[in-house]
Amino acid sequence: QVQLVESGGGLVQPGGSLRLSCAASGSAFSIKVMGWYRQAPGKQRELVAAFTSESNTNYADFVKGRFTISRDNANTTVYLQMNALKPEDTAVYYCYARRSASGPRYWGQGTQVTVSS
Repeated sequence: QVQLVESGGGLVQPGGSLRLSCAASGSAFSIKVMGWYRQAPGKQRELVAAFTSESNTNYADFVKGRFTISRDNANTTVYLQMNALKPEDTAVYYCYARRSASGPRYWGQGTQVTVSS
């Protein structure tokens, strides 16, 4: 099992920045894929950014150039630096992890990000 705990959400004005963190525990050594989804009210959960392998990343088009995903050397904590935030970025952000590219996703509890003036 893998447990994921997110932190760093909050309220920010348009154009501002936030940094989300997600710490993995349990069988964290077995994680192969780790990243972030988000879900806005009334919308489906959508991929934001993820490490898809040791060195490859995947970003949604709507965050390219604004968000950056990174991780620590132990590959047990992943970060999402969010810059130039827009009101449409308002959502609950969920960390996820997989033990293989096709395996089940483990989810964190989610952290609320609200972009509003």
